[in-house]
Amino acid sequence: MKKIIILQKKMNIFLIALLLLTLSGIPLIFFFSSPKLELQGPEEIVIDYQENYEDPGVVATYYGQDISPDVKVEGQVDNTNPGTYKIKYSVKKGLHTKEKERTIIVKDTRPKDVTAPVITLTGSENVKICPNKTYKEEGYKAIDDTDGDISNQVKVTTTKDKITYTVKDSHGNESTLTRTITYQDTTKPKITLKGSSSSKITLNSKYTDPGYTVTDNCDSNLASKVKVTNNVNPKQTGNYEITYEVTDSNGNKTKVVRKVKVYTPPQGGVIYLTFDDGPNAGTTDVILDILKEEGVKATFFVTNRGPDSLIKREYDEGHTIALHTASHSYSKVYASVDAYFNDLQIVHDRVQRITGVDSKIIRFPGGSSNTVSRNYSKGIMTTLTKEVTNRGYHYFDWNVSCEDAGGAKTKTAVYNNVIKSLSNKRINMVLMHDIKPQTRDALRDIIHYAKENKFTFATIDENTPSVHHRVNN
Repeated sequence: MKKIIILQKKMNIFLIALLLLTLSGIPLIFFFSSPKLELQGPEEIVIDYQENYEDPGVVATYYGQDISPDVKVEGQVDNTNPGTYKIKYSVKKGLHTKEKERTIIVKDTRPKDVTAPVITLTGSENVKICPNKTYKEEGYKAIDDTDGDISNQVKVTTTKDKITYTVKDSHGNESTLTRTITYQDTTKPKITLKGSSSSKITLNSKYTDPGYTVTDNCDSNLASKVKVTNNVNPKQTGNYEITYEVTDSNGNKTKVVRKVKVYTPPQGGVIYLTFDDGPNAGTTDVILDILKEEGVKATFFVTNRGPDSLIKREYDEGHTIALHTASHSYSKVYASVDAYFNDLQIVHDRVQRITGVDSKIIRFPGGSSNTVSRNYSKGIMTTLTKEVTNRGYHYFDWNVSCEDAGGAKTKTAVYNNVIKSLSNKRINMVLMHDIKPQTRDALRDIIHYAKENKFTFATIDENTPSVHHRVNN
């Protein structure tokens, strides 16, 4: 009975609605009729991989009126992912909704790709690092024959001792590469001696160790762990060794030795052959030949001229490499104190680069007694002779000159100027120039004279008794 009553009520509501529509002037036919919806183009469209899809659209009408703008479109096409897609169109008028559907097929027309990408690593695939360090990624690349550079798609998985690099191309081909990390330190610390690795001091003088620096690839501060064993006895002549030993935190050991000779300095009858202004091809090389044949060592006060190979040969054959000047231009060298040391630094760096020696033995251009420096800076020699000493240099003038830079133009003149000034009662600091042919040609005769008259030869070092001129500026 209740169901009948409910049905009757609904019927009454429906009749009332029809009455209202009739009274409002709306034909009932519009309320009950469906809109028309027609696809433009085929119901199924096939496109190639990565081909742009352009929808042909639909036409919707309602009793001859175009209602296409009211059509709702649902669905999307991914042209980079082969497969089947649906585009749905719907339009509603009155009580009715009209729907249509179009099928879009994206076909993969590319050749079959079965080649996996190639991963390359920057640096080694097997890395050794310090046990107390963390590996810092050096980089990687992934290149695919179809997709190109896909490095930004690489997935990196890191564990303590392994890094795995994985990448997959658009066809599903996958590559994996592994970098292994080994925490190991087999590198020894490095001890670098300050100053020379061998030195000489005179008997009863004070020896001061120049010191050292120590570096290690894993440990940042080993200086306090260096063990120094020093048995130098300045009161007794002989050859001594100072040892420097250090072990890093991973057990790697290093030992370096400095040799020190304690000797009695020569008092008289000693000749120091010194050569300025070189090296020079054609003269210096011949002078070196003569010295080698005669078994004599000399001291070369070098400049920035000539080939490096001659300075290297001088050093390798046991001669002392000392500093003269880089430019040998008085106007530059003696323009100021700074100008002098800038010039000296240039030739110092050249010698150190070629020989590894931090030379502190110098000779002023023109000697410490020169007066030409007055033309450029008054009183500069008075300042420089003190300042070079303050900075750890040892300067040497001469008390015998062969005069090859002046009036001695011949081999005979050079020879006579030297032998007439030699004395057995003092050291003989002989000034010559290895750029002069007449000096080259006279050298062997000078050596023969010295040997016949019981002179000995020596090279200058930091403990050689100084020969200084009177300063005139």
